[in-house]
Amino acid sequence: MDTITLWHITPWEFAALAAAAALVGFSKTAVSGANTVSLAIFAAVLPARGSTGVLLPLLLVGDVLAVRTYRRHAHWPTLWRLFPAVIAGVLAGTLFLMWAGDGAVRTSIGAILLLMAAVTVWRRRTATEAAPEEVTTRAGRAKARSYGVLGGFTTMVANAGGPVMSMYLLSAGFRKLSFLGTSAWFFLIVNASKVPFSVGLGLIDGHSLLLDAALALFVIPGAYLGKIAVHRINQRLFERLVIAATVVGAVQLLLR
Repeated sequence: MDTITLWHITPWEFAALAAAAALVGFSKTAVSGANTVSLAIFAAVLPARGSTGVLLPLLLVGDVLAVRTYRRHAHWPTLWRLFPAVIAGVLAGTLFLMWAGDGAVRTSIGAILLLMAAVTVWRRRTATEAAPEEVTTRAGRAKARSYGVLGGFTTMVANAGGPVMSMYLLSAGFRKLSFLGTSAWFFLIVNASKVPFSVGLGLIDGHSLLLDAALALFVIPGAYLGKIAVHRINQRLFERLVIAATVVGAVQLLLR
């Protein structure tokens, strides 16, 4: 029995998942947070709860590729400051997934995506007015904790921590390479730590890994294209497209 039959998906749906997998790779090496579009596609094609388990290994493939590309540019003091709060958020997300059904997860994903889109728009409008805060100040530490908890919860429930951390790193004044390097290590460590929880919740199993094996091949060219495009991409236009696609995907999930 092939993977498509096993998951009861059509060839067109598999093509959509393949495109979403390629976008995962692209987002990891070019525009962090763009994989919210992938999240919406996976949750639309697959059962919403199960889609998070299928997507997680693909994110890890992208994380490994991103770390290989930007590993020297991470800012480790920021990472160490974020991790305790992220762990708390991951645990809260795990508790939520223990009782949440497919409908609740789908609604949560849609709501989270809309929230992330709204906050991203707000961040872009205020970015030139707000001065970056250092993580060593009291306000900076409080912001790191709040973003860390929200990032941990959203990444556990919906694999949607990218926009949260993108906003935090940008507001903290990270330049492009340090942004990408810090983000790459952050998500490699956090996503790897989520695997035991996802296995325990039944989100990752033999069936999901078979689909991952078929889709992982599409992550690699996406990451390669992202590496090429990162120095050439029109960031403002791309962010607008990502926000628009995220909103459309979120509304679709909420109306299903």
